[in-house]
This record gives sequence, C-alpha cells and structure tokens, in this order.
Amino acid sequence: MSVISQLLKQLPRDKHYCVALSGGLDSTVLLHAVVKALPKGQVRAVHIHHGLSPNADQWQQHCETTCAQWNVPLTTVRVNVQTDGKGLEDAARQARYRVFEQQLQSNDILLTAHHSDDQVETLLLRLARGSGPRGLAGMAASRPLGQGELWRPLLPIARETLLAYGREHQLQWIDDESNEDLHFDRNYLRHQVLPPLRRRWPDLGERWGNSAALCGEADQLLREYAREDLERLTVAAPGPVSEPSPVLSLSGLWGLSPGRRQWVLRCWCENNGAGLPTREALAQIEGQLVQGREDAHALVSVGNRTVRRFRGGLYLVPALAGGEWSEEPLSLEGKGAPVALPGGAALQVDWGGAEDICLSAHVGPLMLRWRRGGERCRPVGRAHSQTLKKLLQEYDLPPWWRERVPLVYVGETLVAVPSLWVCEGFQAAAGEPGYRLRWFPEAGPARLEG
Repeated sequence: MSVISQLLKQLPRDKHYCVALSGGLDSTVLLHAVVKALPKGQVRAVHIHHGLSPNADQWQQHCETTCAQWNVPLTTVRVNVQTDGKGLEDAARQARYRVFEQQLQSNDILLTAHHSDDQVETLLLRLARGSGPRGLAGMAASRPLGQGELWRPLLPIARETLLAYGREHQLQWIDDESNEDLHFDRNYLRHQVLPPLRRRWPDLGERWGNSAALCGEADQLLREYAREDLERLTVAAPGPVSEPSPVLSLSGLWGLSPGRRQWVLRCWCENNGAGLPTREALAQIEGQLVQGREDAHALVSVGNRTVRRFRGGLYLVPALAGGEWSEEPLSLEGKGAPVALPGGAALQVDWGGAEDICLSAHVGPLMLRWRRGGERCRPVGRAHSQTLKKLLQEYDLPPWWRERVPLVYVGETLVAVPSLWVCEGFQAAAGEPGYRLRWFPEAGPARLEG
C-alpha cells in the first residue's frame, strides 16, 4: 500500500468528505486515493470555475468526466474573481474559499491536495513578506471552515510522490498553463528559486516542515500568554454605553514589556474583528496612544476599526464615515425588536422593569434625530436643564460616540438619550409600563439581549 493510501485510510468514517478538485495532478491523486479509501457515498467533489483561463471550460469538462468514471457526485461553481487592488492569486483564492465555506455542513470536511512542496513555497512567500511566527507556521494541517472543517491530508507528502502515484495508476490530469507564468510569485519560487535549493538540500521539505511546526507551537504559546493578559487587563468601560469591544487598561499595559504588550494588542485587535495590525500600526498605537498624552482626536486605524484612548483605557471602535449620518429624523416604531441605525448600530426598544427609569409609553409620536448642536435638556432628578454637550461629558460618554448617539424627540422636544437618561416630565409613572431604550453602537445578536 502506498504512503498516500496509508494516510487516507486513517480518515474517520463518521464524516462526509468534499474534495476540492481542480483537475490537476495533486487534486486528481487525492480524489482517486480518497475514493479507494472510503465507502461509496461518503465522498463528493467541488470544482471552482474561475473563468481566468481560455481552457477553463475544458477543465470543468475533464472534472465532470473523471467524477462520472469514479461515480463521485460533482458540484461546479463559477466565480467572478475581483482583484480589488490585491494580486490575482490572492483574489482567486479568496473566491474559492468563499465557495468552499458555502458547500460545507456541520459534519463535512473539505479535503485539499496541498503537499510539502506547497508548504515550502508558502513559507518562502511569508518570509519574503516579513511574517512572524504565525505566518511562518505555514499552512495548518486542519482548521475550521464555515460549518465544517478544512483538512490537508497530503501535507507531509512531496509532489514527486504524488506524480509517481498518478503514473502508477495511469491517472489523467490537466496542466494549468498559468503554472508556468513567472509573473506569479509562487511560480517564480517553484521554477527559479527552489530547484537549486533542493539540489543542495534534498530533504528541504521535511526540514522546513519541522521549522513550520516549531513556529506554530511558539505562536500558540505566545497567544495563550496574550489571552491570559487580555483577561487580566480588560476593564469595565466608565460610561453606560455597551462598548463593541473589551476595553484595555492603560496602566495594565504599561506594566508589560514592549514585546508582550504588542502581542496583547495583536490578539485584542484580531479577536474583535479588526484583523492583525501591521507593525506600523502597532508602533503608532504605542507612540500616540499607549505612551502619548490623552487626546480626544488621536486614533490609529486597524482594518475596519480605530484604536482610541479615553479615561485610562484603550478602545476599539468601528470606523464609520461621516457621510453615513443623515440629518433626517427616523421613525421609532414598536418595541421588543432592534431599530437599525446607520453604520451597523441599533436601538433596542422594550418594556422596562420596576428598577428602570423608562420613557412613558403615553408620549409620542417618537422620532430619532442626530446631534445638530445647541441642544438642552433636563434629565430626571435634575433641578435645571443643561446643554447636551456638558451632559454627555458628565455621563462619561467617550468623545467619538457623542456625535453618533441617537436622540429621541417628541416634536421639537428632546425627551430621552438612549442608555443614558430620560428627560424630566417624560418618564413613566411608578407602576406604569414604559419604554426602556438602549443604544448599541455596533449591534449584533449577542449584544441585543432582553
């Protein structure tokens, strides 16, 4: 039995498998070996038609013929590859994996034919891009994908072994002409850089695979330490608004070494939807926010978020364009369901409890507006009215939320600021049901609680 067949015999029998089939040597060998290793009906294939080659239709036809011969169900999906300023290779990969995610159910495993030569190329590419331990860990043998998982069972196997298997079993495969185009970085490494390295070090794949494994272990350990630091450094936001992301204690960050602090910031950003910050962004966070003076206008962009500083804490805030905030009032309708607001925010409207100061249900009609400047109101329990600007400062609302907070009006009268206060004269009487209004600057199902 070949080493490939031995590997695939170890696949669990209680799963369903979907093979990513391009029609090339690697994926054809994988599909053939999987079909031989697993019971009938447990394997299907998916082919992505990128539309980038004039031969793409023939490749699809080849995959259909192959799967028909081996009695394997095949799904073909056409994608429209949009580069959006990225390289064509990356854009095509992103398009593929979006389809793969959609194809997987909870008990499904996607099998791809990546092998040790692919891993070496990946390590070189990431080294050229200046990657750290996580990038230099290379491609993982398995990871979650959509509702299922992605496995790379051939990762320990060299391409020469796949070629020998294909010839032994007289398999037919297609050759993608773009694999010879040295304009693509991976092809340049494959044809120009790696051959002399392999002549010098024939066991290059095994050696670099070991290095990737060590980098993966180091990255996992560093992230475990960072998660422990994050739990210890997360503090409650001073204001009454539910912050979209955990707030980090600046004094706690000051107590860490610079390197440890950077790992905490990386995990904080990545865990909360911003992605990994660049070294330049980390340097700006360090200089302008962690070590700098508090400045309401200071911010550092990380992905679709901005990092800001307020009252001894670091905040990760959704980055919103000013043009999203309309001056047109919005109707406030019903209760018990969130009202969508610009920029992904939401207003939750429901019945308040006895402990809440609620807006009377007998006032109305209610309207939502945004700040225009010069507003005044008198929160319940205050002897006099004050400017909205002063009240928002007093209630510890961070500066970046002060222009975004929704205001509830009856006619031209400001009657409530959600999550902060109800104005005198518009509160529900004792024992009377009323509206509890809560504002979520970045809404999500987990944030909109009853």
